[in-house]
Amino acid sequence: MTRTNSFLLDDPHVETSKYLDPFDSIFDPTTFRHLEALGVGPGWRCWEVGARGTSVVSWLAKKVGPTGKVIASDIDASQVAPGFRSPVEVRSHDLGVDEPPAAGLDLVHARLVLHHVPDPERALRSLVKSLRVGGRLLIEDTDPALQPLACLDEYSAAQQLANRLRHAYHQLLSDHGDDIAYGRRLPRLLRNAGLHRVEADAYFPVTSRASVALESAMMHQIRDRLVTAGLATDGDINQHLTNIASGTMDLATAPMISAWGRRT
Repeated sequence: MTRTNSFLLDDPHVETSKYLDPFDSIFDPTTFRHLEALGVGPGWRCWEVGARGTSVVSWLAKKVGPTGKVIASDIDASQVAPGFRSPVEVRSHDLGVDEPPAAGLDLVHARLVLHHVPDPERALRSLVKSLRVGGRLLIEDTDPALQPLACLDEYSAAQQLANRLRHAYHQLLSDHGDDIAYGRRLPRLLRNAGLHRVEADAYFPVTSRASVALESAMMHQIRDRLVTAGLATDGDINQHLTNIASGTMDLATAPMISAWGRRT
């Protein structure tokens, strides 16, 4: 399966834009920088895996032009933003089960997808299989365990509460079966899958308006689970949301690890 992103535990089909909009605002510049460095250009054949929203698919379509192709896939094609035209082709595709939708591709990109798939190593091999020799793979995933705090500067009760709730959220993720340290494993996993010239870096947002919007949306989404699990009270969450709305909170977002390599 693929989900909206690693910050969410609920049905990804519900009010997706609340999460995608701030998330894309935070991480799209990093994704575009890496895609640019990989040389995406006219005539390239690309596959965007777990393609919700429009930003990355639209960027790729503009780069490859009318002579290229962009396959935009998701387990539920109805969740891929409508209105795309050639060179974009929307496909239903279950990365955990289905064979790649094409072969001989120049680029495959997956952001916040692999660690949600039941067998991520098999899924990674499938992505590599779809590439031509010399084709590029870019995998991006967060690593919440690498930086577990919501507020790096814990100077008052508001920041202490934010950090306590962030730890509670990570507990929910772990209990849900998510590997919250998956991002750091990507370089090794790419090498094990047969890629060469593997490199990786991380982008770590310390604070931004989009990070604040994402935190608020996430809290509304997971509050019932936190309360049911006994990890927080409604009062805790209401106070945190009030603190967020004050505009004085510096809220960090989990680091995004980007790893890339080429098929031999």
